[in-house]
Amino acid sequence: MKVFIQSIVAQLLLNPYIFWRGYQAIPARKSWRIPYTLFFIIELAVYLFGFFFRNELPDDLMIAIQYYCNTWYISMIYITLSLLTLEVLRLSNHWRHWFPKIVTTYWKQTKLSLFFIILIGVAALMFHAYHKVQNPVVKNVYVTLDKKAGNNRDSLTIVMMSDLHIGEVIGKKLVQKYVALSNAQHPDMVVIVGDVIDYESRFAEKAHIEEDLQQLKAPLGVYIVYGNHEYRANRNAKYRWLKKTGATLLIDSIAMPDSSFYLIGRDDNINKKRKPLQALIKGVDKNKPVIVLDHQPWSFAEMEMNGADLGLHGHTHNGQLWPYPLVLKFVYECAYGYYRKGPTQFYVSSGIGIAGPPYRVGTQSELVVIHVKFKTSSK
Repeated sequence: MKVFIQSIVAQLLLNPYIFWRGYQAIPARKSWRIPYTLFFIIELAVYLFGFFFRNELPDDLMIAIQYYCNTWYISMIYITLSLLTLEVLRLSNHWRHWFPKIVTTYWKQTKLSLFFIILIGVAALMFHAYHKVQNPVVKNVYVTLDKKAGNNRDSLTIVMMSDLHIGEVIGKKLVQKYVALSNAQHPDMVVIVGDVIDYESRFAEKAHIEEDLQQLKAPLGVYIVYGNHEYRANRNAKYRWLKKTGATLLIDSIAMPDSSFYLIGRDDNINKKRKPLQALIKGVDKNKPVIVLDHQPWSFAEMEMNGADLGLHGHTHNGQLWPYPLVLKFVYECAYGYYRKGPTQFYVSSGIGIAGPPYRVGTQSELVVIHVKFKTSSK
């Protein structure tokens, strides 16, 4: 449902504009214009068919429709950006007349050439964007905490995953890849920082993806906190499924792995009744390191004021598709990467999965390995 609502603006505004400009560029022959027009008619028909019969269609067909419509939806964004760039260049030529004579003399051929350049360029971009989702990178982050951990622990390796969004797009094969990638890092602990499931839990249930997450190996355990997507649709079913993964759910609760440091898992910010960090951290020995898992990166000041040492976050996807990363810089204090506020350090991940279309442009799916060094002697 969400994917269709997101793309309705593109269907109503971008599609007509792209059709109009493309129609002007191709030769005025039926052999060109009929197939070209049919493509837009079929795409719109498939979109409307999926929208109106989404509750009756089998999952496999609905997934195929979503892939088709999503791919064209993202393509429309970059085709439109390309066309608008050409519009600016064309208008500037009216004032400066800077186009080479060969361009103005062979204007029809120029338009057709640009038609194919944009088409091939956007197709190549989409292949690259899909590859980025299918092949997450390992991002190593090195952090030093100025506190002594218990049991003479001097270091800690944390694998951090966020925003898996298991569902129609992120399925069993990708989750198996995530698990293998995590295990290859030989972490002490694995944390999954929210949005484990995209919308409906039935895709994870049918594929028994909990069995794959059970294969995560970490001597200090696997910990999961809620994201905003855990509150969408069948919330209770999601909770039951997450319990089957064998991971420890930290929902406004605290763990003390190896009795050497504190791990605080916050409920998601979408729950306005979640406990304040001050209440959670009450009674904690702040002489020991305090690591906080909080899906949405909104609480930097609260964490600093309450003496947290390290905050791990997801949610933003770093915008997922350019130019959204530029917009997020004005929305969040830190939308992606390492950040420090006073003595408290943070890392906001772009996520290992995606929401909606299986594409990333200008961003990267990542599995984050946090290499933590603790203080080893008193000053």
